[in-house]
Amino acid sequence: METLIMVGQLLLGLSILVGVHEWGHLIAAKTFGMRVEKYSIGFPPKIWGKQIGETEYSIGAIPLGGFVKISGMIDESLDTKNLSAEPEPWEFRAKPAWQRLIVMMGGIIVNVISGIIIFIGLAMVNGEEYIPKEELNKAGIVAYDLGEQLGFKTGDKVLSINGRDYDRFSDLLSPDLLLGTDSYYTVLRDGKEVRVDMPNDFIDKFADKRNRVNIISPRLPFFVQSVVPGSLASDAGLETGDRIVTINGREINYFDQLSGMLDSLRGQKIAIQANRNGEILEMTTSVDDDGTLGFVAQYELNYVTRDFTFGEAVSEGTYNAFAVVWLNIKGFQKMIAGDVDVRKSLSGPIRIATFFGGTWDWNNFWRIVGLLSMVLAFMNFLPIPALDGGHVMFLTWEIVTGRKPSDKFLENSQKVGMVILLSLMAFVIINDTISLF
Repeated sequence: METLIMVGQLLLGLSILVGVHEWGHLIAAKTFGMRVEKYSIGFPPKIWGKQIGETEYSIGAIPLGGFVKISGMIDESLDTKNLSAEPEPWEFRAKPAWQRLIVMMGGIIVNVISGIIIFIGLAMVNGEEYIPKEELNKAGIVAYDLGEQLGFKTGDKVLSINGRDYDRFSDLLSPDLLLGTDSYYTVLRDGKEVRVDMPNDFIDKFADKRNRVNIISPRLPFFVQSVVPGSLASDAGLETGDRIVTINGREINYFDQLSGMLDSLRGQKIAIQANRNGEILEMTTSVDDDGTLGFVAQYELNYVTRDFTFGEAVSEGTYNAFAVVWLNIKGFQKMIAGDVDVRKSLSGPIRIATFFGGTWDWNNFWRIVGLLSMVLAFMNFLPIPALDGGHVMFLTWEIVTGRKPSDKFLENSQKVGMVILLSLMAFVIINDTISLF
């Protein structure tokens, strides 16, 4: 069922993104009097179609893209049979270069606008919730395996990032920081300031989904929120509101101490001291084979919540949308520099489906769709023939020099671009499949 939900979200998300992208081309073309023969969400074979005026609107069986077919344009269809004749007034090739440029930019522009609107909507609806620096540094951080490899230790209090102050816990592993160069933290450890350097290739380890929750987290004071009836904790006498202060005589202040100790004592009997309304109670029980006692913990961590006005949401949403583009640029720089393994950084449809998750969460769905909308705009702007950016490159050349590339050159460029894109698609699908195992 989870797989079906992931696939359903992926298909819906791609349909929305492809639909608005191709609509951007269509509306720009029709605005300038160009004839749009076909508008399709998905690639052939066609599973549904309807002719409205001069345009056939259809849905294809392969939901990994879409297209508009504009008369007189050399596109991925490579239909050139009518290009030897004189151009008709309603053909793409008959229009001024600046109009053709706007048509080719139409999909990119609409994807950017869609991404901004989505991020503004999310900011309006959700506001933001975060752990401020002051709250984080009351107890410091928990360093997991990858965090320890980086140089952190449990209990560290992070004072600054790259010598500058920060606002919240999420800043410690922000994408901008991970994609930066020569980044470092200053932490307070045992009363001394210590520098923790982040290797420039650290993002390569972070790109592995198994490591993303294996770096650092806030250290969490806790108490017993509820006890599972019939559990070992219930049999021992633990009650709601109790605070576990020792296990086998060892002091417990934070949940990471408790979970680490219980994990090492699976199946063994233990002695517990619990504070109940100021009274210390002695209890004995055993640890379950999965390293638990059978209670739900309530963490004592104060989050800051903030609601946005419409103006603030516009500012925040626009910033978040363009931050996606900036991070993509930095990611490409990392790949070119060799700091990031391409296999871990490029995602195809299989891996994108996992981003949506196995439960239908509309907030997460729209966040992923907004992100993908900006990524789609960025990727389509790359100067690769067969992408919008390839057409923009040739049209810009025509506007600047006054010389239009020949139809034969454009046709051959499209062929080269299609080979590049199909090879890239095959790579990411194979790479996604391998990453599942």
